[in-house]
Amino acid sequence: MKDASLVSQYAFGTKTARFHICSRCGAVPVVTSEIDGNTFAVVSVNAFDNVDASMLKRASATFDGEADGERLARRARNWIPRVRFVEARQ
Repeated sequence: MKDASLVSQYAFGTKTARFHICSRCGAVPVVTSEIDGNTFAVVSVNAFDNVDASMLKRASATFDGEADGERLARRARNWIPRVRFVEARQ
């Protein structure tokens, strides 16, 4: 999104992740988590246009009962590391 003012952020109960929400459509294209001074992110493929669904491998997951330390370790293993946001060029 080119206009950062149209993005709001929300953190659920544990406050270990920030959900970046498009104020126009309500989509959550990215979620970030600060771990040991680094920003990690996961991107929702559902927020993109023209994604060939046959190329995706779907799997169910549940994180109920996961302790904060386990949650952060899983994100550090599986999410995109060292993420930074930059201003879009005009």
